[in-house]
Amino acid sequence: MRLILGSASPRRLDLLAQIGVVPDAVLPPDINEDPLKAELPRPYCARIAREKALAVQAGPDDLVLCADTTVALGRRIMGKPADAGQAAAFLVALGGRRHSVITAVALRLGDRLWTREVVSAVKMKRLSDAELNAYLASGDWRGKAGGYGIQGLAGAFIPWISGSFTGIMGLPVAETAAMLGTAGYPVWKEKP
Repeated sequence: MRLILGSASPRRLDLLAQIGVVPDAVLPPDINEDPLKAELPRPYCARIAREKALAVQAGPDDLVLCADTTVALGRRIMGKPADAGQAAAFLVALGGRRHSVITAVALRLGDRLWTREVVSAVKMKRLSDAELNAYLASGDWRGKAGGYGIQGLAGAFIPWISGSFTGIMGLPVAETAAMLGTAGYPVWKEKP
């Protein structure tokens, strides 16, 4: 059984490595990630993870692991910002408020599909102009839902979370390990 990671995220590779899982291949799918009209954050995130898993070309005995992470402020979906201006707007909107970070995981083996969504609550402090400008200049917002990554510089802006730290990073490790085990992938095998 080969494990294919359907993601270009270096964080997801790192998180898998934490539990000793090294994919046999990394094949990020190319799908349209635009939300549907009036789509809510959690169903949106689950749909994108499923579509990613179904889009990866794999053999019948290959296990395909995909995930999607979305930041939600109420019903508003905050994906990866298109530019620094959008990143700034996201960060200002999130400042001083609690929001949700949803990571949906989809695991496919042949025609079988396992899915799970993990929702965490996060509070971001209000950023001063100096903090916001320095963070934007760092470029650390690029490619990150909501314009921030808790594991990077923005970790200094997050005084409180409730939920899965690794889920906020992009792959809930405990839930992913359980899903892999359910699918028959030997996560806890002895290493040679």
